[in-house]
Amino acid sequence: MPDKKLLILNKQQIQQKLDRIAYQILEDNFDEEEILIAGILPRGNHLASRLKVILDGIAPFKSRLLNIELEKQSSSLSANIDFEVEECSNKVVILVDDVLNSGKTLAYGFGVFLDVPLKKLRTAILIDRNHKSFPVTTDFAGMALSTVIKEHVDVVLEEEDEQEDGVYLR
Repeated sequence: MPDKKLLILNKQQIQQKLDRIAYQILEDNFDEEEILIAGILPRGNHLASRLKVILDGIAPFKSRLLNIELEKQSSSLSANIDFEVEECSNKVVILVDDVLNSGKTLAYGFGVFLDVPLKKLRTAILIDRNHKSFPVTTDFAGMALSTVIKEHVDVVLEEEDEQEDGVYLR
């Protein structure tokens, strides 16, 4: 029997959420010369890329895209990055992911930058599920969604899944 899926956000609504997040990032960083947008693979980097495109069109500052690949099932921080972490020194970093559930992924994402003095470290999440067991907060969230633990949120992105964008609850 196939899983029942409830559409939470369609393609247009996802774009509206990303536009709003981009404007919030602009407002928070209007006096910066450059910000770094770090997307957590696999879907966070696609959302980060979309945010960068929006910001490049509206913001006076430069934005640079960084990718972080985390071993999410590990009990300790294990990350592959496509940049030298020292390049982030005294800069604003926006850490981007698709869904915030327990907060473990974001906590590991923070760990990448622990040894570097940052100007600011902010988080941007498409869906905040409100089930945090790690002490993390979202600075910019597309949608806060109260769910029960057994429910699952699927973010489908054209770049990753070769299907039309959508956020589903199952």
